[in-house]
Amino acid sequence: MATFIVLLGPPGVGKGTQAKILAETTKLAHVSSGDLFRENLKNQTELGKLAKSFMDKGELVPDGVTISMIRDRISRPDCEAGAILDGFPRTPAQADALETMLSEFGSHVDVVPYITGDESVLIERVSGRWTCRAEGHIYHQKFSPPKKAGVCDIDGSELYQRDDDKIETVTKRIHVYLEQTIPLVEYYRKDGKLVEIDGMQTVEQVTKELLVALKK
Repeated sequence: MATFIVLLGPPGVGKGTQAKILAETTKLAHVSSGDLFRENLKNQTELGKLAKSFMDKGELVPDGVTISMIRDRISRPDCEAGAILDGFPRTPAQADALETMLSEFGSHVDVVPYITGDESVLIERVSGRWTCRAEGHIYHQKFSPPKKAGVCDIDGSELYQRDDDKIETVTKRIHVYLEQTIPLVEYYRKDGKLVEIDGMQTVEQVTKELLVALKK
């Protein structure tokens, strides 16, 4: 049976990094809902056009549209063995819809690793990011600063801070994530599928604990 993992974690906790490592280690496809939306919008698929019609009106894309995108994605050959779902579901209602959809494939969500982190550390991690204008190289003012302040080491272009990396925005994003995710965390906890992992450890240690959780 295919293996489906739902990966949870707030901005700055290293979820994207871990999803890539897990995908390489387990040979499962990494399905990021954000990437999926961008792909459908860029390729102007029927689902992309439908999603855009809601976004253009400033409305939330209905769960049904998102689920259809996920269904289309996991029916591709690279998801035969399963997938790591990143960014979906976000609510218990979406989690129910996901279970219903996976049951059509004769499968279900196996495990839900929840990478946690200290809020102040997460804010520092994300709000310290600077990006180069030319190629998008990423720096961090504390953890990986450029040799010369404000200038990219690689191509010499100016470094700037994206709006969603600014401290006020980051703080709000983390608060919103934590508030919105509590019901989903409780949903999977009651289901016996949630495994909490301390995201404040080294990348290697977090990976190690994730792999142990998957083996169980």
